[in-house]
Amino acid sequence: MIKRWLLLAALVIGVGLAIVYRNHFDTQLLTQWVEQAGGAGPLLFVLVYAVATVLFLPGAVLTLAGGALFGPVLGTFYNLAGATLGAGMAFLIARYLASGWVEKKAAGRVQQLKEGVEKEGWRFVAFVRLVPLFPFNLLNYALGLTRLRFAHYLIASYIFMLPGAFAYTYLGYAGREAIAGGEAGIQKGLLALALLALVAFLPRLVSRFRQGDNMDVQELKERLASDPTLLLLDVRSTGDFASESGAIDSAVNLPLEALSERIKDLSAFRHKPIALICTTNHRSQQAAQILRQNGFTDVRVVMGGMHQWNKYNYPIVHN
Repeated sequence: MIKRWLLLAALVIGVGLAIVYRNHFDTQLLTQWVEQAGGAGPLLFVLVYAVATVLFLPGAVLTLAGGALFGPVLGTFYNLAGATLGAGMAFLIARYLASGWVEKKAAGRVQQLKEGVEKEGWRFVAFVRLVPLFPFNLLNYALGLTRLRFAHYLIASYIFMLPGAFAYTYLGYAGREAIAGGEAGIQKGLLALALLALVAFLPRLVSRFRQGDNMDVQELKERLASDPTLLLLDVRSTGDFASESGAIDSAVNLPLEALSERIKDLSAFRHKPIALICTTNHRSQQAAQILRQNGFTDVRVVMGGMHQWNKYNYPIVHN
């Protein structure tokens, strides 16, 4: 027990010092260390990256340095090895040493992660690695509080951090080439920007493939009866919501025009299922795009909307 408290105290002090002095983090000094270490340089770099991850130091700076030091291929391997090792250490610290501290640090996000892991297991880890909904360093600790298997966490993290790691490693490599001068450096810089643009587009693409865009009214009816966490959002205007066509009893009316301004009102459902319904589909699809752009991860459009619901003579209420 005493050893546990000593380790926890050392961790808290280390994180505190890292946060205070993070602006003094010197990549030139790191470069000197790696070059002076000779053949052991890559191992030293991986260990420094891992410790930096545990101590909440900026990983992007290290990733760029790895690209400049080792090139795009070996740099990606070393960056990914260091990030995965650090992520694994943070996971184990949270699980066995500092669960209370992590709960406080994560400020309510742990429950969202637990729900995601319970529902999808390692696939949820894959998703949050590709789609940066949570700060990387904090995510490593917070996932340690879930019931996720350590091996699944480690493998999924390694594989699905690869796209971002390669893009930023190549950017570091291209920056070194650009400083050296020459037309090839410019071409590599443009390729690095293209890779970054691809990585920036990846979250939207992943969100679309992860969740089916649509559900029919039969599925909606079954989900409303079996899933109390489902939020049914009716995006019709207030007048249409109260019209003769009626509304579904559990639906919450939030007109499409007001959705962007009231995103914060829906924050509790950011990682819970949301079904969008309108008269037909058009406004629901616009609403789905707004929600996904704001980080909502489980958004479905009810195909046919209220028109289809009424066609099946499913129950409605008049507001």
